Amino acid sequence: MTKQELRNKYKLLRGNLSQTEVEALSSAIANQLLELAIWDKLHYHIFMPIKEHNEVETTFIKSILLDKKKKIVVSKSNFDTVQMTHFIIDKRTLFVKNKYSIFEPENGSQIASEKIEVVFVPLLAFDLHGNRVGFGKGFYDNFLAECNPEVIKIGLSFFEAETQIDGVYKNDIQLDYCVTPTTLYRF
Repeated sequence: MTKQELRNKYKLLRGNLSQTEVEALSSAIANQLLELAIWDKLHYHIFMPIKEHNEVETTFIKSILLDKKKKIVVSKSNFDTVQMTHFIIDKRTLFVKNKYSIFEPENGSQIASEKIEVVFVPLLAFDLHGNRVGFGKGFYDNFLAECNPEVIKIGLSFFEAETQIDGVYKNDIQLDYCVTPTTLYRF
């Protein structure tokens, strides 16, 4: 399937999930993450889910990171430049919902992309080769291109892998892992 066909398919599938299902599946994803050998790092980037799009709820991952005394990084998006600025957050961080329904940090210590060691990547679909489909703006491809080449890229998905995504671009950055409620994919 093409990227656009997959976007349409998975937007519909996610849209059919209840809030209770989103929370249960998100909790299962967080529990699966505990099986990965990634917890020796310090700086972890998480996304703030867009509830209207039934994205994976990252509160469970945030709790794991806090328990493990890790630095949590959240971004602000500039829709004119398609770039993100990253901030280390803590319990004093204030969040404001932008016009795209994304909660962004209003304060926090800015951190360079190169210092982030693990990135939890939002997506709509992914394939068995580590390719992913997002909303198509390119924010995460731009961000991941700025990161250290050793950064660990972990997709989070409610659904299992597609066999192959048609129309992958050479600048699309592949995942190292993708985690679903039942499966850990390694690429």
